[in-house]
Amino acid sequence: MVKIHTSSPEETMAFAEKIGSLLRGGDVIAYKGGLGAGKTTFTRGLALGMGLPDEVFSPTFALVNEYRGKGLTLYHFDMYRIMNAEALETTGFYDYMSDSAVIACEWSENISECLPKNAVTITIEHCGGDEREITVEGDERFDAAWN
Repeated sequence: MVKIHTSSPEETMAFAEKIGSLLRGGDVIAYKGGLGAGKTTFTRGLALGMGLPDEVFSPTFALVNEYRGKGLTLYHFDMYRIMNAEALETTGFYDYMSDSAVIACEWSENISECLPKNAVTITIEHCGGDEREITVEGDERFDAAWN
């Protein structure tokens, strides 16, 4: 587990870009953080690190947004309205998991019992203004993003 403090959306995206550059097919990112914490901003950085455009939008009303590039595909889910395994099944969530895709899941707390054991948890805490404390847990390969 590593914690980092960022002072602007640009710093948050730059850190996320480093994480994104280390992602592999089959990775599941489980976000934790309240409204306005910066989960979508973080996902913009992930997309850049994966070689995708940063035109990432919150999937609040769409449930899932898909971003394709030459390499991995990024599926960005919002589970705010999904409260149990049965509701998750209706989203087709499991159909998106593949070795050629990464899943970034907002409001992962709502489906925590359904996530793979090797999911990487990213907790974003809003500390006031543009300040964020970001904690990454679950995989040692991301330690390099702090150097």
